[in-house]
Amino acid sequence: MAEPADTVRVPVALGERSYDILIGRGVLGEAGALIARRIPGCRAAIVTDSTVGRHHLETLESSLAEAGIDCSAIVVSPGEGSKNFATFEQVVDAVIAGRFERGDAIVALGGGVVGDLAGFVAGVVRRGMHFVQIPTSLLAQVDSSVGGKTGINVSHGKNLVGVFHQPDLVLADTGVLDTLSERHFRAGYAEVVKYGLINDADFFVWLEENWRDVFAGGPARTHAIATSCRSKAAIVARDERESGERALLNLGHTFGHALEAATGYGDRLVHGEAISIGMVLAHDFSVRMNLASKDDADRVRAHFAGVGLPTTLAEIPGDLPDADGLMTLISQDKKVSRGSLTFILTHGIGKAFIAKDVVPDAVRDFLAEAKAAGART
Repeated sequence: MAEPADTVRVPVALGERSYDILIGRGVLGEAGALIARRIPGCRAAIVTDSTVGRHHLETLESSLAEAGIDCSAIVVSPGEGSKNFATFEQVVDAVIAGRFERGDAIVALGGGVVGDLAGFVAGVVRRGMHFVQIPTSLLAQVDSSVGGKTGINVSHGKNLVGVFHQPDLVLADTGVLDTLSERHFRAGYAEVVKYGLINDADFFVWLEENWRDVFAGGPARTHAIATSCRSKAAIVARDERESGERALLNLGHTFGHALEAATGYGDRLVHGEAISIGMVLAHDFSVRMNLASKDDADRVRAHFAGVGLPTTLAEIPGDLPDADGLMTLISQDKKVSRGSLTFILTHGIGKAFIAKDVVPDAVRDFLAEAKAAGART
């Protein structure tokens, strides 16, 4: 079975658990044959949400049927609110009631929420089932679908309950992104920029020059997604379980996750918007700590603002906790180790590094000033 024309293959090298990311327009329509080749004889439990399902479920079901794969769909509510224990239990019950076995596949058709939720289910039902990611948002295609992190949120914070469970295959159809709202495409773009800011200054320069073409679609979009996936795949291959280098992928996330928790994980602030603000804060804090130049921080802020992403606390609708409240949320972050704060900071664009034992009072003062600056505007 040939892959669709112009498909880009990005391998994730994890020994016997290695898998491919296939990126290109039209991949969804070939999903059945591609899954059958990777997991022969499987049945498939499709996990999707009602919004994505309206657009893409029929295409996937038809493709699976053509490949002789028996399937059934489990539809959850859209949005971050579905990454909870109640929805997790609902999906687990449906998988078990459907008599899906360990050799069958959980197929995630959706954005990051669906992928994280379905992957967690795949990781624990029958002590581990096959898992296929079909990400339908830009954010999921370049970030959450790759690397095996799965999980749900709890009241204390984001992604605090979950497992590492690598997919067998990732199918990133660039065409499905045409159905995204402009807001959600922009939010996903924040995670694309992240790869340039971590360790690829040339990619950041390319994005500064070509971001409009990425938004428009076509070869530039495929190039941006493939470059992002190659960057993440290389880091995951070297540090699968985030014992070291993989933490760099959390640039902006310690701040961003606290802001998501503060705003209730809803439409008030979607993930990519929180990460946009978080990456700007990480660069500004690096400047404050005399680690990076103000010119680089200003350039990062200008790029995010230029594409229409928020860059300041003042742009978040509604009230936020004070600096102490935000610090409480930061203290629940997974990147806290034995009470010490670990941040991903930077020496400049493309020069991110892991900063351990960051002084909490320095972060608290920085956040207090950032909030005060917003109050003055």
